[in-house]
Amino acid sequence: MTGTALIDVGGGYRAIFGAGVMDRCLELGIDFDHCYGVSAGSANMTSFIAHQHDRNHKFYTEYAFRREYASATNFIKDRNFVHLDYVYGDLSNHDGEYPLDYQAFVDNPTQFTVVACNAETGTSRYFGKSDFGFDNFDPVKASSSVPVACRPYLIDDVPYYDGGISDPIPVQRAMDDGYDRIVVVLTRLRDVLREQKPDIGPARILKRTYPAAAERLLERYRTYNEEVELAKRYEREGRVLILAPDDLCGLSTLTKSFEGLERMYRKGYAEAEKIGDFLASSPTA
Repeated sequence: MTGTALIDVGGGYRAIFGAGVMDRCLELGIDFDHCYGVSAGSANMTSFIAHQHDRNHKFYTEYAFRREYASATNFIKDRNFVHLDYVYGDLSNHDGEYPLDYQAFVDNPTQFTVVACNAETGTSRYFGKSDFGFDNFDPVKASSSVPVACRPYLIDDVPYYDGGISDPIPVQRAMDDGYDRIVVVLTRLRDVLREQKPDIGPARILKRTYPAAAERLLERYRTYNEEVELAKRYEREGRVLILAPDDLCGLSTLTKSFEGLERMYRKGYAEAEKIGDFLASSPTA
């Protein structure tokens, strides 16, 4: 099998870069056979698969500034800095403020994989389109549950954390599934290695309740860096196109500014211009 795939690694507020990429793809009429989403990248992809242009942009630049969306108040109230049920429930359900077009999402033949980390085992769980339902976006909530900032999200009594812990850039997964034209959307600088230091404190806290997930969190920097290198190797072979910002615009996973968000969105929008030529080309190996 050959075909096209899109991977969005997420990255909290930095993930608006992927929103820009996908909005431009919608304008250019570019679809993919399979979308692989991690954390906020999976949320981006629900709107993309449903062909809802500009929906993600509104979430990042308007809704994300609401206290109900993400705040210390949320964390004090129920240990969730980002209120996942508000974002992917109250806002996104059929009677919400900006519903996902669920029928369009289902009718689109594009396949969808969402990566989450099993908190008890530290292993990856790959949710598919069939794991979604009407007003049920649980896989996205599970994949977006940032350790310590959020409680693990329960699906069938199994706790899950952010998929970026266990398989941050599922490029090998896409290759193993048979795709040979893969666009990888990064939200960090492509040539700057991820460091372990920011994960040490959260991993220490997490170890008390979910030691396996804590261990994966401690190793995330290594996993991420290795998967970036793998993506670059495939890129040299002409099978992968990596899109990444040249500046993070002051954004981090949980830090934002309106100006930074708008700049990052435009960077993703501009980078998407490379996709058409890549998909039309042939791998060199």
